[in-house]
Amino acid sequence: MSPELFVNGILPVFLLIALGYILKVSGFLAPSVWGPIERIAVYVFYPGFLIPAIWHADLSGLSAGPISLAVTVSFLISAVIGLSLKPILRLSGPTYTSVFQGLMRFNSFVFLPIATAIFGPDAVSLAAVAMSALIPLSNMASILVLARWGEPEGGTNDRSVRALLGRLFTNPIFLSCLIGLALNFLKVNPVAFIEKDLKMLGDAAIPTGLILAGAGLNFTYIRSKPYLVTTVSMFKIAVVPLISWGLCRLFGGDHLAQGVALCCGAAPCAAVAYVQARHMGGDAPLMAGIVALTTTLSLITLPILLWLYHLI
Repeated sequence: MSPELFVNGILPVFLLIALGYILKVSGFLAPSVWGPIERIAVYVFYPGFLIPAIWHADLSGLSAGPISLAVTVSFLISAVIGLSLKPILRLSGPTYTSVFQGLMRFNSFVFLPIATAIFGPDAVSLAAVAMSALIPLSNMASILVLARWGEPEGGTNDRSVRALLGRLFTNPIFLSCLIGLALNFLKVNPVAFIEKDLKMLGDAAIPTGLILAGAGLNFTYIRSKPYLVTTVSMFKIAVVPLISWGLCRLFGGDHLAQGVALCCGAAPCAAVAYVQARHMGGDAPLMAGIVALTTTLSLITLPILLWLYHLI
């Protein structure tokens, strides 16, 4: 990897993550402010970015199929590994749920800007295809595992199919992908003033999302279970990307698709995994440690993997 690409492509992404962390720990904003900021980012800014990106993407190209298949199979492999560990590891139900989430959740707030910064605008549509495949799968798997082994306070945890579908179809990022795919499939012509508004909203999505990713980091809990946190984190950011890349190559993806697939696999664990662990009876401190460590280490592992496999 050239120093210029690292400095101009990858480093700015992580500097914004660092900015979010500094803003949070410094108390520059009141703790109560971060929730509304996250809500407007997820429900307003990210749809403004994702809907037009998928709407105008060329999904008929040869790369859309391989990357969708690659990230899907990679996810299934990670999920099967996670499930097979349950009878082997002597862990409580809540702790196991956080291990499972740590193995396969990915942070779209980090993945999308990284892929775009490295591979340019052409990567946006492929990244959107990958997200369209992974968001429903990762959400459904996490909810099912938490419903089975989580221990929420008060002992209440709705495990019905209706509740599962309700959580999935109220996920704004997933819905944005569906809307974009529908508009693309129906070949709906863009409306100029709507396009302009969506672009203005979308321009705010990436920096806001990265700052939020940094604000969600918590390194306090890494010390409580250091070996477990480190093992899960290294699998997520070092093994999963190789599986995603290898499968994309096997399925005939071109150079760009392989690079985006690797970036998708190498993305750190999503902060929303901590939120789900907290609300559904998982081991929230362990989840916070995994999110923090994967986010920090991916600054090192991602460029190394891209360089090793000649993707940049």
